[in-house]
Order: sequence, then structure tokens, then C-alpha cells
Amino acid sequence: MTITHAPATRAAEVSAALPIEAPEHERVLITRGPRSGLTIVVAVHSTRLGQALGGARLWRYGHWTDALADALRLSQAMTLKNAAAGLARGGGKSVIAIPAGVTLDEARTRDAMLDLGDAVESLGGAYMTAEDVGTSAELMAVVHERTEHVCGLPPEQGGVGEPADATAAGVHASILATLGHVFGSSEATGRHFVIAGLGQVGGRLARSLAASGARLTVTDVAESKRALADELGAAWVDPADAHLVDADVFVPCGLGGVLTPSVVRELRVRAVVGAANNQLASRDVADMLKGRGIVWAPDFLANAGGVIYLDVASAPGADQAALDARIAGIGDTVASVLRSADASGSTTLEAAEQLARTRLDAAR
Repeated sequence: MTITHAPATRAAEVSAALPIEAPEHERVLITRGPRSGLTIVVAVHSTRLGQALGGARLWRYGHWTDALADALRLSQAMTLKNAAAGLARGGGKSVIAIPAGVTLDEARTRDAMLDLGDAVESLGGAYMTAEDVGTSAELMAVVHERTEHVCGLPPEQGGVGEPADATAAGVHASILATLGHVFGSSEATGRHFVIAGLGQVGGRLARSLAASGARLTVTDVAESKRALADELGAAWVDPADAHLVDADVFVPCGLGGVLTPSVVRELRVRAVVGAANNQLASRDVADMLKGRGIVWAPDFLANAGGVIYLDVASAPGADQAALDARIAGIGDTVASVLRSADASGSTTLEAAEQLARTRLDAAR
């Protein structure tokens, strides 16, 4: 194997992407898939509340350490998400890195899923995976060929399918709770929402908000999503300009890190509530949002519907009514955290983290 050293500028970028504090994670597995040749990272942040649960992301990264940094951030967020949602689950995440300039065909994608299954199995049950960005219920069925520690399989194979409906329902409930907190009414009719990202969850949110009589401005990096905008009578804006739209609520539903200092300085909304994971580019952005009077519903609260669905629906004898109530209850959790932040003068991030820590500490 030939090792090529990265230039100093690249090394600096890698160092900046990785956390500098002591690692909190219980286990981090970094392996090269023997079939696919791809770098796979499985990060188990915590099993204090139970087996770690978090999806598998198949994505393109400039360097494998970028995938490592992503896995570390995402798995930590899953611990907070699962704890705040009241699940007996720890937090973990897996990331499969597609190198720059590489396109996976069907055969190599299958190989990557088999490699992921072996990696998950090697952890002896500490972590259960599921679909995430770039993967699907069908791909989880391939993972299942190598491990039992996977959920969200296709219904025809006895699984509960993909959780996008539940994720969207939870975010919708969070939006209504945030409207109530900011405007004194949870009515979406007539409110203006900017939805950035029209994928599985963002598209569902666009439909549900439009059905509620909301006014929509939408965007996506895929031009093909204009068809949904036309169908719903929504305005279309370039992705780079979405945060500049004068509206009531900004709804980020793409990849993380969208709330940078520069974006927050330019936001023209009263609130931010979305499905994207890790929306804050850095912790100080939460303070910036508070300083500008923009209410942010922490992402790991708002988008917990999917993980609640996967956990509850996969249990024997799952009751649909009880599951629906749990997902709708996300709105109550968001409302409680927003009130707590106001009462204590803290950021909504700090209030949400305190809720999660309280539940984690109770499990010691």
C-alpha cells in the first residue's frame, strides 16, 4: 500500500474538523471494508441507557477523517436525541465514506453494506444501525445479511420500513409548538415557511404545511425538486439565498452545519425548526440566535420522530396509537424546553442538553 502524505493545508483542515477535547465516546471503530475498499466508521458514543441506536450514512467526503469527524458529532447527537426522547437507547452512528470523484455502482454499494454489517456485528451488540442519508430500508436488508443488529428493514421482510413519515410528523409537531411559543398561536395557516431541502423529510413537511394553509418558499440542490414547488404553489429560491427570505420560520432539512455565524447574522425569521441533524456550525451560534431573538428548536429534539418510530415500532406488540402519541409528544417536549430556556435565560441548546443529561444521570 502506498501512503501519500497530505499537504500542510489539508492537514490543518483535518485537524480543524476533529474535536480537540478528550473523546467522550465509548468505542470508535475505523475499518476498511474488505469487499468495497471503503472506509467505514462506527462511533458508539454511549450505551448508558441501553444499546446505541443511530443510522448509517453513505456520503462523499474529501478525506476519511472528515467522515470520522462526522461520525463523532452525529453519534454524540444521537445520545442526546435518544435520551431527550425518553428512549432506553444509547447513541451511535456509522458513516461510510465515498472518496471524492468516486461513484458507487450497485455491486459496490451492496459490498459496502455487507462490510458495514460485519463492522456492526464485530461490536457484539453495542450498536444497532438503521437507514440515514444515502441509505434506505432496502440497503438495511443487505446489512441484515451480516448482522441482526439492524432495524428499519422493508415491511415485506418483517421490518417497519423507513422512518421518514415519523420524522416529518415530529418536526411538524415541533413547528406548531414553536409557533405557539413565538406567536401565541400554533396555527400554521398564513404563516410563511422557508424549507431548505426537499428530500424524504423536507418534501413531506412541505406537503403537510401546504395542506395546513401555510405559505411556502422552498429550495433544494436538486433542480428536479422544482416540480414539487410547482405542485404546491410554493415559491422557489436558490439554495444560497434561502436564509435571506423574509419569513416566519426557516426550516433546514438538508445536511448539517447550515447555521453558520454569517447565516445567522442574515436570517430574516422569528424561528428556526427543521429536520437536519447538527444544524449549528458551532456552539456559539446558539448564543447568536438568542441574541438576535430567533427561537431555535434544537434539532435533536425536533427530528426525534424517526428514532422513536424505529425503537417503538420494532418492539413486539407495538401499538400504533401509542406510537402516534409518542411522536406527537415531541411538540410538548420542544415547548417545555423553549419555556425552560426563557425562564433560565439560557440558550435553547443548553436547556435541551440539560433535559438529556438529567435522563442520562438518572441511569447511572
